[in-house]
Order: sequence, then structure tokens, then C-alpha cells
Amino acid sequence: MSYRLHIGPNIRKSPYFDATVRDGVATFSVYNHMFIPGNFGDPEAEYDRLLNGVAMWDVAAQRQVELHGPDAGALAQYLTPRNLDATKVGQGRYVPICDHDGHLINDPVLQKLSEDRYWLSIADSDLLLWTKAIAHERGLNVAVQEPDVSPLAIQGPKAEDVTAALLGDWVRDLKYFWFREVMLDDMPLLVARSGWSKQGGFELYLRDARFGTALWDRVKEAGAPFGIGPGAPNDIERLESGLISYGADMRHQTHPVTPFEMGFGKMLDLDGPHEFVGKPALRALRESGQTRRRTGLVLDGAPVAGNEHPLPLFHEGKEVGFAAEIAFSKRLGKNIGVGLVAVDLPTGTTGLSVALAEGPRTVTLADLPFA
Repeated sequence: MSYRLHIGPNIRKSPYFDATVRDGVATFSVYNHMFIPGNFGDPEAEYDRLLNGVAMWDVAAQRQVELHGPDAGALAQYLTPRNLDATKVGQGRYVPICDHDGHLINDPVLQKLSEDRYWLSIADSDLLLWTKAIAHERGLNVAVQEPDVSPLAIQGPKAEDVTAALLGDWVRDLKYFWFREVMLDDMPLLVARSGWSKQGGFELYLRDARFGTALWDRVKEAGAPFGIGPGAPNDIERLESGLISYGADMRHQTHPVTPFEMGFGKMLDLDGPHEFVGKPALRALRESGQTRRRTGLVLDGAPVAGNEHPLPLFHEGKEVGFAAEIAFSKRLGKNIGVGLVAVDLPTGTTGLSVALAEGPRTVTLADLPFA
């Protein structure tokens, strides 16, 4: 059975949408109410470019929540249990965000543009609405909005060379998660050393959607000598690297998790003076101890096609967790995945299984990352 994609006004298009269609996008998904490319027709070649060359991704669906005003810093700190005191202008921070019960509702990168302006570069959820509500309930003097900002990622071992060819050798000195605001011709950009892969790279945050096709073409031109090609955030590489995917690994509506279960415990400042959403609940969770932990999974048998929803994990007939996402890694020669299991099951535990549509598969726990 085949399906066709309906393009309607209820789902937004990226500023790079027309360029990706012109350059052969084959599939789209929806992220933050926006179309995001899934692949360009040759997933193996796109994976190879990411690991051995360089790829360019339309990740404009990675929307920004902007905090601007005298209380922007206070709101940013109240949203996350991570202590932001040492964060400098030009620096990004990975910040777990929890609800009042201590469950994760997003894991954005916070970027400090100035003392009174911050961006939250969010995963797939309506964090804008949450943030506006928190700001109003606390009576903070801050404007919360979605700015005209659309990231384009350059990822892979040759990403630094491409970005330097485009913008200059100063990018080679940019530290991980740090950024600089620059102009490329008439295009205003925020350039960050970041991206959703472990292969290294940069994200160009375009600050004027009118230049979407122009920026795409400039990156394509600068990357041509290095063999650049279009692609999309790669699920197989993210599993191999142990990267977290909000929406796949956890989603508040379907499989809520705590930051302790996802390995964020060392980021949380639960004993400091700062107040933040969920502080009492997180303290209580720390005292009671976590019951699940994040783990890698290896599934035996023939290559799997993947999964459309979390799959329960069983140990000797008892449900002990779930597989969040699974896929076949050709490079590793095995089916791999990530999920949550009971904390008392050590790596290497046998007797685990997961039920696929074609039948049960034996599962072994593994350390992350695989790669």
C-alpha cells in the first residue's frame, strides 16, 4: 500500500522546503508542527556521507523559544534544574526541562545571546505554550515568542572544512555548544558548533526566512568540493552514538520518564538556592531512588525494519521495561536499540525478549554508546 503526503496550511513548511524538494527529498516527517525531511532516496549513501564525509540537513523544525526582557535569565533558570549561573553570552547549555511531577517534557539547548535574551532550541513539543504560561503565572517581565529562526545543519567529519570555506577559518576555534552571530552577504546567522550527531558539525541559525533557498544554495556550493549532499537527522547513527531523542526515547503523553532515568542526574542542582519547576518532586525522586535506567539493546536474528511505537521488554515472562527505538546497524552488523529497563538488571543480562510483529526476539542489554 502506498501513501501520498498532503500539503496543507495546518502544517508549516520550512524556509528550505522548496530547495529540498528541488534536490530530491523522498520522504517527510512532522516535527514541531512543521515538515522535516526524512531522507533523499538513498539512506545508505546519506549515512555514509554523515560518517565519512559531510551532509547538509534542513532542521528548521528545530524551533526556538525566545525569552527577551529584564527577567529572561530568571525565567530560563526557573525552567530547568540545571544551574545556569556560569553560562556566558555566546554559550549554549543542554538543559533538561521537567514538569511539576519531575517528568521530562523537553531537552533543549539553551543559548545565551545577551543578558536579557535567550533561545531554547527545542525538541518536538509545545514548549512555547508551557514557557509563556510559566512566565505569566510568575509575573515575570519577559516576552516569550517564537522568533524567525531556522537552523540548517552541516554534519560529518568534513563539516568544519565546509563551514570554514563558507564563513572563514574562525569557525575552527569555536568550542562545542558555543556560537557567534555573523552576516553572510545579507543573511543574518547565528553559527553554533552543534548538531544531532556524534560526527561533529555546525548549525547555521538563519534569522530571516526569506533567505532560505539562498542559504541552502550557498552551503551546497561551499560543500561541493568536499562531496556534500542532502540528508536528514539519522536514526541509526543516533542509536549507535547513544544520543537521546525526545519523542522516541520519551514523550510525556505516552512514556514519561525522569531525568534520573535518562542519565541527567549529574546536571541537576537540587540543593542549590535556585527555585525551578519540579524541584520538590525531583528531590523526592532522588530520595526514593530510580527504578529504571537507560540502556542499549541488541536484538538477535535477521535485520529489523524498525518500530512505530515503544515495545515492552520482558525478562522471563515479566515486563521489565521498554524498547524505545530499534534499527539494524549495517556498520555494526546487528540490530540495536535503546530503551529503559529495571535498574537491577545489569548489562549482559540474558533471558530478555521483545515481541515484534513477526514474532519474539531475544534481547541482550548493552552499554551506550555502541560506537
